[in-house]
Amino acid sequence: MISNTVNCSSSATSASQASRGRSSSVPSAISLTSCSKSRSTDNRSFSRSACFTKPCTTQKHTLQHNTSAAVHDLEVSMDSSGESIDEQGFSHSLNLADIPLLPLEEILAPVQKDMAQMNANLLSIVGDRHPMLKAAAEQIFGAGGKKVRPMLVFLVARATCQASGMKDLTKEHRSLAEITEMIHTASLVHDDVLDECDLRRGSRTVNSKYGTRMAVLAGDYLFAQSSWFLANLNNLEVIKLISQVIADFANGEIAQAANLFDCDVTLETYMEKSFYKTASLIAASCRSAAVFSGMDEELKEDMFNYGKHLGLAFQVVDDILDFTQTEEQLGKPQGQDLAGGNLTCPIIYAMETNPELRDIIESEFQEEDSLEEALAMVNASGGIDKAMGLAKEEGQKALDSLQRLPEGAMRNSLAGMVAYVLQRIH
Repeated sequence: MISNTVNCSSSATSASQASRGRSSSVPSAISLTSCSKSRSTDNRSFSRSACFTKPCTTQKHTLQHNTSAAVHDLEVSMDSSGESIDEQGFSHSLNLADIPLLPLEEILAPVQKDMAQMNANLLSIVGDRHPMLKAAAEQIFGAGGKKVRPMLVFLVARATCQASGMKDLTKEHRSLAEITEMIHTASLVHDDVLDECDLRRGSRTVNSKYGTRMAVLAGDYLFAQSSWFLANLNNLEVIKLISQVIADFANGEIAQAANLFDCDVTLETYMEKSFYKTASLIAASCRSAAVFSGMDEELKEDMFNYGKHLGLAFQVVDDILDFTQTEEQLGKPQGQDLAGGNLTCPIIYAMETNPELRDIIESEFQEEDSLEEALAMVNASGGIDKAMGLAKEEGQKALDSLQRLPEGAMRNSLAGMVAYVLQRIH
């Protein structure tokens, strides 16, 4: 369980973002084929590299726009170059097209014991002190989630511990994983209240089962608990990083609400919102894990960038699945984002080539069967193919950020998470 007496002497430092280009080729056994059409894409860099002596509220996310990138086929084939690979099929370098597709259980394996210990602690954090929230807690933490975020914290923590020569994780690493999952779960509970969702991951949401009042209280309590445990980490850099995430959630929700049914929304705005809502927590928690391993500034920023680009890829894929999966697979109605006016990446791309889609969206689907017609247009207009290309570009950037980690099971699992996120498209 998270200790209230955790102490860490790591000091806050200023952060600088290093941009490095890397490429290579290696063997694999999966196909992550992307559409081969050329397109313009946004290459954004959201960085918490402002000096940590400044208040969190002044930190900015820089958007860098690159309009010359093209989507290349990522067809995977067996490599005959003779490049050295390990027993899992990973080479010394990392290229998206060559990362073997591992089952989640294998990705999790190096930190399975860490995750089991964390899972045992999470229920008691809510239920032991407030029995009235225990049933809601069981619903929240037992709703079939994969707990990817704390898994990433443990993987980054163990990889960076290996890099620094540390023999095991610290109490701070373990507390960070629990804090990360509490913050994520609290955000989901509040999202379901805002969106009036009845189902998540195929199970009833807390608000549909216990009412809005209990859902709001449960989410508030998790945010409050996570903040308390965060303060007890006694590390200013980590406190500022994770505290900013909570503000980012609010910024993302406000940005989304402000742009509902706005057909002038840009891909840049979409990516910024996606950073706030999804990638911010992953990026901050990955960097924080490296902080507690005593890493240098460059590697800490690498871990931030890994989490950022993995999170953006994850969000783009999630938005693709809203069009390509059934209600049974999604655990919620298909096309829910479009129906509610939340214009995601596939929709933005589709509107570029289909003006009629814009007209239907601006009508807010007043005509009978207009939603079904709009869903078909997104599929037919190439929006999904272009979004797939963008997700894979973000995935490669995540892999590029792992180059300085020591080779081994932890780096392999972090790379495997990228392939796992992207394979959901298929």
